[in-house]
Amino acid sequence: MTKSIQGLFLFLTLLSTQACDQEEVDGQVVLPTNLEVSLEKQANGQVQITFTAEKANFFRVSFGTESELPELASGNEASFRYGSPGVYTIRVQAHATEADFISEERTVTISEQDLGLGIPESGFTSPESYEGYSLIWRDEFEGTNLSGDWVAEIGDGCPNLCGWGNNELQFYRRENTELKDGYLVITAKEESMGGKNYTSSRLKTQGQQNFQFGRIDFRAALPKRQGIWPAFWMLGESITETPWPASGEIDIMEMIGGASDGRDNTVHGTLHWDNNGAYATAGGKTTLAEGAIFNDSFHVFSIIWTEESITWLLDDEEFHEISIASDAMDEFREPFFLLINLAVGGNWPGNPDASTNFPQQLVVDYVRVFQRE
Repeated sequence: MTKSIQGLFLFLTLLSTQACDQEEVDGQVVLPTNLEVSLEKQANGQVQITFTAEKANFFRVSFGTESELPELASGNEASFRYGSPGVYTIRVQAHATEADFISEERTVTISEQDLGLGIPESGFTSPESYEGYSLIWRDEFEGTNLSGDWVAEIGDGCPNLCGWGNNELQFYRRENTELKDGYLVITAKEESMGGKNYTSSRLKTQGQQNFQFGRIDFRAALPKRQGIWPAFWMLGESITETPWPASGEIDIMEMIGGASDGRDNTVHGTLHWDNNGAYATAGGKTTLAEGAIFNDSFHVFSIIWTEESITWLLDDEEFHEISIASDAMDEFREPFFLLINLAVGGNWPGNPDASTNFPQQLVVDYVRVFQRE
């Protein structure tokens, strides 16, 4: 009898041990396998990651920014827009459970050029002399301080010209202008100031330098994307006594940014004036070859201004001309001063959207003014 009880006890013990071992096998975590990760750099500092793995229940991704924890991914892809240049390590985790996973890392380098902030190393360059002309004024933006020929306009145009007449979204300040490596750099930033959500700079030579007729060359690399509005233009010196548009406006170059065709690759040249008591405007435009945009390299934007006409040129190629010979356009036979600005938003370009990254930069290499001898 005792032996039977002992045998039964041994049998039950063995059975219990086998059951425990089976539970451990059944409860063992099976890690994912074959994690594959691909990375694609896109425009504006955007990076797209796609990933797959066998037996993965979910994925987490971190993009290597400071203090960032891996975020739960929706499906098999994730994207991120970097705002600063640098080298970043992207980590993808394929999870069986929250605590059990495998991972892969990829490194991505984001340059200033990827963010639209770099200074191009190539582009068109105009000569320093033209037959029949004398160089009467220039700014090559060397050194560290802006020339006294330039005056920085401050604010949003209020109370007299709120939004500078166009419902623009920026607050202009001197601090958004710098001289860097022989270039004038105007930076538009997404930051709150003066009741606006963006800051930038607007410079003019009013009261310092004004010009009447000649050729003006402006070499620059432009920013890009929706709601970005760089301009190089002129206003009549008489504007303090003669209200716009009777004082006249010459827009040597304007670009209204945007990813769609005809935006980042097109610049406009325009006149605004008073036509016998009525507002008048006329202009033309030119577009780069397919695939190129004005952010890629430097270009030279020019006008040739005579008593009879104004001609617009891009990289020394004429693309539009307007006669100013009529008495109704006599404001264009008076002295004008120069302006350079980078606006954000407004009636013409519209507002920035999800495709617009900040900061944005307008980089100017030089401004040169020639007059006929």
